[in-house]
Amino acid sequence: MSVDGFLQRLRSEGRIVVVGASLAGLRAAETLRAEGFTGTLTLIGDEPYEPYDRPPLSKQVLLGRASAEHTALPRRRAIDAEWRLGVPATGLDMAAKRVRLADGDEVPYDRLLIATGVRARPWPNEAEAGLDGVFVLRTRDDAVALQRRLAEEPRRVFVIGAGFTGSEIASACHERGLPVTVAERGDAPLVGALGGVIGRVAAELQREHGVDLRTGVMVTRLEGDSAGRVRAAHLSDGSEVEADVVVVSLGATRNTEWLAGSGLGAGPRGIACDAGCRAFDIRGIVTDDIFVAGDVARSPHPLFGYQFLSLEHWGNAVSQAEIAAHNMLSDSVDRRPHMWVPAFWSSQFGVSIKSVGVPSMGTEILIAQGALAERRFTGVYGYQGRVIGAVTFDQTRWLEFYQHLIETTAPFPPPFPTVDRRSDGQRPLPADFPDPSVPTHGPTVTLSGYSPADRRITFTPGRH
Repeated sequence: MSVDGFLQRLRSEGRIVVVGASLAGLRAAETLRAEGFTGTLTLIGDEPYEPYDRPPLSKQVLLGRASAEHTALPRRRAIDAEWRLGVPATGLDMAAKRVRLADGDEVPYDRLLIATGVRARPWPNEAEAGLDGVFVLRTRDDAVALQRRLAEEPRRVFVIGAGFTGSEIASACHERGLPVTVAERGDAPLVGALGGVIGRVAAELQREHGVDLRTGVMVTRLEGDSAGRVRAAHLSDGSEVEADVVVVSLGATRNTEWLAGSGLGAGPRGIACDAGCRAFDIRGIVTDDIFVAGDVARSPHPLFGYQFLSLEHWGNAVSQAEIAAHNMLSDSVDRRPHMWVPAFWSSQFGVSIKSVGVPSMGTEILIAQGALAERRFTGVYGYQGRVIGAVTFDQTRWLEFYQHLIETTAPFPPPFPTVDRRSDGQRPLPADFPDPSVPTHGPTVTLSGYSPADRRITFTPGRH
């Protein structure tokens, strides 16, 4: 059968399976139908809910301003799909083109999209993680359980990890009038994602809002009482913090274990794919019937040195899903590369924080507009003489301008004087990112090298 004949059959009679019924999975399914796919479409999800929006979980839901049931993602069009919800995928047979499910069923496919995303990394001590009052926050059920406990007005909330999610949880606790302690093994909040210059501003922001922020420390043990309820956290500096709610915010683990032994290039850092979202096998050879999208994907980006990037971004999930869906139905000459420029936003302690590009690649930062002391500024990151990223605190209007500089590989420092005379100066500062071999929590972009089948990379969970 010719390529054109196969694509025509795929559009009208083929079977497409999407594993991952969240944001990327839903937007891919909608795009498939929008681009004329009339065959069988199956969406498989491990949660019992239809796709919902995750960002509100650490914001409006924890504050009690929205219920988790009202976070369902809006539908852009009908997708006429078979939904297999609450049944995780447990295996993949690439030769037979079948996805195995936890209930023993197998789902055949002609083309497969993997959008299984990430899950919250749990506290590594299973017994301590099981104490009543110890939470993670990733799913709808997580948010409901944590919100109910916060509504009971605990004496103190203890947050482990000061990345974006941990910082947003601390902000929600502050807004609810709850005493909160945050422990971070790095030197400051957000340091892994935005560097030490911005991290120090974030630290001041938390402390001025009454957060008991402990940096440069690890949590060595969670202690429970005789009834199995958490009562205290012990820190590496010898201190002890009494708390009846502990939220573990140690970053995310990519959902790839179900692909072990499948022959696909999948591992702890995600599933490697090319710029067209086609997955690599373990030999580094691209497949033509398996595609990847969303948080679980690792893909090369030409704007960032063809590094394989893993992006935990809402917008990236949408863009990559749409590209993957288009390419699943297209001949090679009509396929498109995934070229979305990373962008991220967070709201905490009354400040809107937004970034574009890959700040964590930067070695220098220039405060181009505003002032750090006022917490209203734009920081521009440089790497090897070019603009690589930008971050704003309550200055969103500048992001589009700096995104254009990133896309056009503009030189760093930008070759023009600032138009804002309140700026902290014209000279770049060291961005002060931590040693990448020392874990911190909260980066939204992970750089994972060039090799799609690099087996030298291993992950061993440890204590925070």
